[in-house]
Amino acid sequence: MVQQGQIDHLLQETGSIDPPAHVASQATLQDYEATYRRAAEDPEAFWAGVASELEWFKPWDKVFQWDYPTFQWFLGGQCNITYNCLDRHLNTPNKNKAAFIWLGEDGEERVFTYGRLAQLVNRFANGLKSLGVGKGDRVVIYMPLTPEGAIAMLACARIGAVHSVVYAGFSVGSLRDRILDAQAKVLITGDAGYRRGNRVDLKGIADEAVQGLDVLQHVIVWRREDEKPPLGPKEVDFDDLLNSGDIDCPAEVMEAEDPLYILYTSGTTGKPKGVQHVHGGYMVGTYYHFKTFWDIKDNDVFWCTSDIGWVVGHSYIVYAPLIAGATTVFREGAPDYPGPHVFYEIIEKYGVNVIFTAPTLVRMLMRYGEEHPQNYNLRSLRFLTCAGEPLNPEAQKWAYEYICGNGEWAYLVDNWWQTETGGPCLGTLANMTSKPGRVGKPLPGAELDIVDREGQPIEEPDKGGILIIRKPFPHFFRTVYGDPDRYAENWNTIPGVYFTGDVALRDADGYYMVVGRADDVLNVAGHRIGSAEVESALVSHPAVAEAAVIGKPDELRGESIKGFVTLRVGNDPSDRMISDLQLHVRQELGPIAVPSEIEFTPTLPKTRSGKIMRRLLKAQELGLDPGDITTLEE
Repeated sequence: MVQQGQIDHLLQETGSIDPPAHVASQATLQDYEATYRRAAEDPEAFWAGVASELEWFKPWDKVFQWDYPTFQWFLGGQCNITYNCLDRHLNTPNKNKAAFIWLGEDGEERVFTYGRLAQLVNRFANGLKSLGVGKGDRVVIYMPLTPEGAIAMLACARIGAVHSVVYAGFSVGSLRDRILDAQAKVLITGDAGYRRGNRVDLKGIADEAVQGLDVLQHVIVWRREDEKPPLGPKEVDFDDLLNSGDIDCPAEVMEAEDPLYILYTSGTTGKPKGVQHVHGGYMVGTYYHFKTFWDIKDNDVFWCTSDIGWVVGHSYIVYAPLIAGATTVFREGAPDYPGPHVFYEIIEKYGVNVIFTAPTLVRMLMRYGEEHPQNYNLRSLRFLTCAGEPLNPEAQKWAYEYICGNGEWAYLVDNWWQTETGGPCLGTLANMTSKPGRVGKPLPGAELDIVDREGQPIEEPDKGGILIIRKPFPHFFRTVYGDPDRYAENWNTIPGVYFTGDVALRDADGYYMVVGRADDVLNVAGHRIGSAEVESALVSHPAVAEAAVIGKPDELRGESIKGFVTLRVGNDPSDRMISDLQLHVRQELGPIAVPSEIEFTPTLPKTRSGKIMRRLLKAQELGLDPGDITTLEE
């Protein structure tokens, strides 16, 4: 834990990047200060205004009720998120507009209009109903990143069933634990997924996971391969079920607070945490930020590089883009397979205008070099956004120069949020100045602050402390499924506010810098240093693509710093390179932050959502139990 909530700020990043005039002038949210103030002064009126843009079967009686630590939004209101995703577009020109453009690693392409997607969702929803699935039933989805996975999610929501997507490729134990915790009635899986040209045997994993599970009544199998695996007694063919259903299936009338989905997040130890989101508030909040933060226009093509197994894929592949009537590109497989050209090729081929990706992907592209983006016409791109972990200033500047054309055509910004928040809380809008190393300001409707361990605000600029959320917004999670006490812990760690588990600082202009998890703060000779600052200093060296640092026990200094470094293509590990990197960090941050050890590694351990697993590096270094590593990328 951070002592007194404060950390030293060492990375003196003073540069800024102004948005290109053509990006700023067309930004949907033009007056940030006035909008933020309006949302803060009267959040109920603000969110009611957003909610009124959407379709409700019955209007709400009360906007907000807070019975600390639980709360409700749009009480008495009735809706169904899929009605806003699908039905509300069917009597408009959007009916024949592309909703999804799906790409396979092997070059396969499939396009789904809003009209066609609605038919398929209704068919599958009717198929689920024929199996006895109904309102409140839990359905686990263990599917590759394909349209069938998204259709399964929407079909569950259509009939009021609660879906729980498990990332395709998670282990037998991880899948089984989530089925048991949710007490799922049905599992939907596929025969295989594909990544880097390799086949992931989803059916084999699922078969082993469900052995002896009496709670499961049916297993639905999408058999995409030519050689169809045989079906067992409880198993049903996905396509047969889809084709058996009628194209009409009225959306189930849901109370605004009825659960929409459970998404399990892995903790450092212990069992995963089932974050539960609801139909009404989640629909309103994610839609608002899609329009205003991602700044989507009617004719834009939006590409989200995440997966339906993560909250980003739930919010910004499936739900919010469909509510807004957008065209969304998503792709199964690795973004650099069969080569680093793929990312740029997709932008050019589909005229992508807005991208949501992770800092990991930006650093990976930087590692491959600038010759790849220079081979493609990227001028359709207007707005590139990152989230997932801190975006290093060097990576941001590189992408701004080589992917955004130095602002000639596009702008690059950062944002911060968590599975629990459902959508972004901090960010830099399309018409706001970007400060590399700073994620941005609190977005309208989100009230954040930095406090010490006692919950006292840290007003002094550039003094680090604990990042907290003062009030819940509509798309905030409602509970930990089956474990309300665990939910309450986040509101009671610092009583009266939500403890995010991250540490951050705020500059004199109100821009936040999230420096990592509280557990990742280094304590060197009495100085408390955010790991992200040391990592950013390493990445700012021209030879470095990625870096992670950990603290090791040191009798004299409390902790010493060890760095793990991946070099850019064309650079080789050597003792001279270690000396150069140590000198570079000394010049950037001062002697207190210089790693005493540096180890070169071809890759860093990451979660499948792209976050570096520093605790795994630390566990391996110190011979400790790494805890839950089910999210580790193979």
